[in-house]
Amino acid sequence: MQVDGILEWFAAVGTIVAAGLVAADLGRRSTGWGFVLFVIVSISWVVSGLLNDAISLVIQNGALLFVNAWGVWQYLIKGEQPKTSR
Repeated sequence: MQVDGILEWFAAVGTIVAAGLVAADLGRRSTGWGFVLFVIVSISWVVSGLLNDAISLVIQNGALLFVNAWGVWQYLIKGEQPKTSR
């Protein structure tokens, strides 16, 4: 099996697992770790796209990398903000 084949399989399976973690809505921490996995697989897809000269895949997952990093920020780093009453 070629290296990019292994990378693509890792990214594909990782994407499914990450989507399952986010969709399961098991709490902020679980969702946050789903976004961490999404960040890792987005990087994998970017590398695979570069190796295979698939620029559309690079652009798509480059954008998703930022969206997923924002998810990590929202769910794991920033933490829950106190509720304010209006």
